Amino acid sequence: MQISGTTAAEIAGSVRDLIASGELAPQDVLPPVRTLAEELGVNRNTVASAYRQLVAAGEAETRGRGGTVVTGVPQLAGEGAWFGGRLTDLASGNPDPLLLPDPLGALRGGGYRPALYGAPPVDERLAEWAAGQLAPDLDGGGFRVLATHGAVDATERLLSAYLTRGDAVAVEDPCFLASIGTLRLNGLRTLPVAVDGQGMRPEALRAALEGGARAVVCTPRAHNPTGVSITRARAAELRAVLADHPQALVVEDDHFWAVSRAGYHRITPPGTSRWALVRSVSKFLGPDLRLALVACDEETATRLETRLNTGTTWVSGLLQHTAHALLTDPDVTALTARARETYGQRSTLLLARLDERGIGVRDGAPPDGLNVWIPLPTPARPVADALARRGWAVQPGDLFTAGTSVPQALRVTTSTLTEEQADRFTDDLADILHRSSRH
Repeated sequence: MQISGTTAAEIAGSVRDLIASGELAPQDVLPPVRTLAEELGVNRNTVASAYRQLVAAGEAETRGRGGTVVTGVPQLAGEGAWFGGRLTDLASGNPDPLLLPDPLGALRGGGYRPALYGAPPVDERLAEWAAGQLAPDLDGGGFRVLATHGAVDATERLLSAYLTRGDAVAVEDPCFLASIGTLRLNGLRTLPVAVDGQGMRPEALRAALEGGARAVVCTPRAHNPTGVSITRARAAELRAVLADHPQALVVEDDHFWAVSRAGYHRITPPGTSRWALVRSVSKFLGPDLRLALVACDEETATRLETRLNTGTTWVSGLLQHTAHALLTDPDVTALTARARETYGQRSTLLLARLDERGIGVRDGAPPDGLNVWIPLPTPARPVADALARRGWAVQPGDLFTAGTSVPQALRVTTSTLTEEQADRFTDDLADILHRSSRH
């Protein structure tokens, strides 16, 4: 390996060429600044500047005493893992397909006109419907509505509109898998905010903001993985904290809004200048529809619209037309109500069976959403492995950590859970925990 150059730009370019040729591989450690400066006959500040350029470009990362290391593509966990039919899936985080409407039926209703280049990025009827739905939760006005390719796409675009590599974002801990992946892939730093039975803890959020967080990503209800929803009292506490940091971008990912049993309590205070409320249709119209509605302030809307209106990245007019047809169909509204009731019954079923076997989950309101978070008295990985040997796929809690803590918990998807499965699963879990306690 031979790094060359006399300026910071030349040295950084030389390292990037070595990475491209394969001479430098992911996890390789670059020479110490002093050593490389002596070899090249340049000032140490020149090498330090070159390394900063590599970090800013995402080609390297600093690890304190571990030096500056070449990065690779992060290995990220994701939702919807496929187990090839070998295991009963209590891990994927998916909705029940039987509780999703038929999108082709909506298309057969007609009325679609193909969108061409230069067309408005949001279907006018969909935007009008969304504005009417969102206004009561946003104090009546002062916002615009845009459409993105789902909630994860919305969050990534919103963060990239204001932040750059190395900036810090406050997120819940434990955290939604896709949020963890989004931050890592974009080179953003994670500042974990602990969660209790009422949502983000105010003192933890304050610490993250005082620690340099330039944005906050929060799930107001049906938090994934814990199922926690922010209470009215907690929302007021969080608003008070955020009021002291009016320039921080606040993104509320209300992904489960249409099928949630909990009310929405806004955490964004009136003085916040940059904010967005994101509502996806994935959980009740289907993940493949790839659509989220985003309400945000005017400046944020302009920045987001610019990223969507480049001529290639707008959300398909066909998808928007389909979503509007489904959202305004009384039969779909009835199906959504049934889904809300059914998901609640299935999570309650698992909680009851766990309680019967002496496995407590938590006090307070029952979890909302498609998953139940089960705290354990022992590390989760061995328990998840033991469950897999008995035919159950679940997610260990450490996958969802946003910081350095390792939660001793399991996330169990209950969206398709039957009574017979609940009985067998909790029997197996109780037996595994009993056996582990004897060792």
